[in-house]
Amino acid sequence: MARRRKITKGGHGSRLLKTQRQQRSLLHPQTSGSHMEWSHERRFRYSLLPKAGHLLLSAGMDCKVKIWDVYNSVLTAGYDKNIKYWDTETGQVISTFSTGKIPYVVKLNPDDDKQNILLAGMSDKKIVQWDINTGEITQEYDQHLGAVNTITFVDNNRRFVTSSDDKSLRVWEFGIPVSLDNQILIYSARERFQLNKKKRFAGHVVAGYACQVNFSPDGRFVMSGDGEGKCWFWDWKSCKVFRTLRCHNGVCIGAEWHPLEQSKVATCGWDGLIKYWD
Repeated sequence: MARRRKITKGGHGSRLLKTQRQQRSLLHPQTSGSHMEWSHERRFRYSLLPKAGHLLLSAGMDCKVKIWDVYNSVLTAGYDKNIKYWDTETGQVISTFSTGKIPYVVKLNPDDDKQNILLAGMSDKKIVQWDINTGEITQEYDQHLGAVNTITFVDNNRRFVTSSDDKSLRVWEFGIPVSLDNQILIYSARERFQLNKKKRFAGHVVAGYACQVNFSPDGRFVMSGDGEGKCWFWDWKSCKVFRTLRCHNGVCIGAEWHPLEQSKVATCGWDGLIKYWD
């Protein structure tokens, strides 16, 4: 018979974590590497129970019906400044993480091989990354000007987007503590540095890489490599993309125009190659 259990030991102040489950018939899958395995003695069919995504129902030709527990852990964040990692079956705290600041959002990396990586948006403007297995902080992302409220993974989990009380959205490369805007901006350097708001070149992916930017000898084009092995060319007057070249397997870190023959360009990449293009 289903019953409701309250987890109060080690909880976040007055907050309660409640679970409802069928304790007597609940089974647990075997863990194998980054996935879980369910089994009957013979062929079987299965379905996730509606309105209970953590339970899976299976019926097999071994004449058995089984209810499996898909998830057995959960993360919570509280105003007691702690992030807690719970075992939902025993109701016990497995690990506690804290920086001394209030965590407003917590997220696990969705990748199967990164399920031990925890990201937390904090009240002190930072996104903090922990390794759950060791309990150590492995990275900090610090460019917001206000508390961090949400974390959303995108682009096959290579990047994540955060929102903040500073009314901005920032895009981050996972593992690289620099927010990404993937732009080339132009500044005047005559008397004092001043941003030219009419000139902005975008489209390439350079976050986390010091890709070289260059101009054609006649000043008509802007050129840059990117993190995906491409070389980009923009028209200086319109700021529109003129052409892209697939140059390298990996990062195209450098690009240089021939000083006399403007139709020729040299590029170099992290694949260990230097290429000369006409």
